[in-house]
Amino acid sequence: MKVKVNRSAAKELKKMLGQEEAEGKVFRVYVSNIHGDHAHYDLMLDTPTDKDEVVKSDKDIDFILEKDNEWLDGVWIQFFQVPNEEWVITNPTRGGHHHHHHH
Repeated sequence: MKVKVNRSAAKELKKMLGQEEAEGKVFRVYVSNIHGDHAHYDLMLDTPTDKDEVVKSDKDIDFILEKDNEWLDGVWIQFFQVPNEEWVITNPTRGGHHHHHHH
């Protein structure tokens, strides 16, 4: 299973991992809900269970993914600072061409 993060996301995530409450924890990417052919994703700090797989992203950050969840394989985590700070998590391998905006 694969996870990609952009440079800003990697920087933010590393900052968050450096905080005390993150000690011993790893970011989990999970599906917050599914709309027909695409899913919405979210991130949280967590510890892996035996149902999970820990995947190293292309920027050397580990992520917890639920094993065999096809929605999670190939997920792409991006953080943008302009025009305003937002996280965009998509999965290009699962037909998500549209952008998901947080209101």
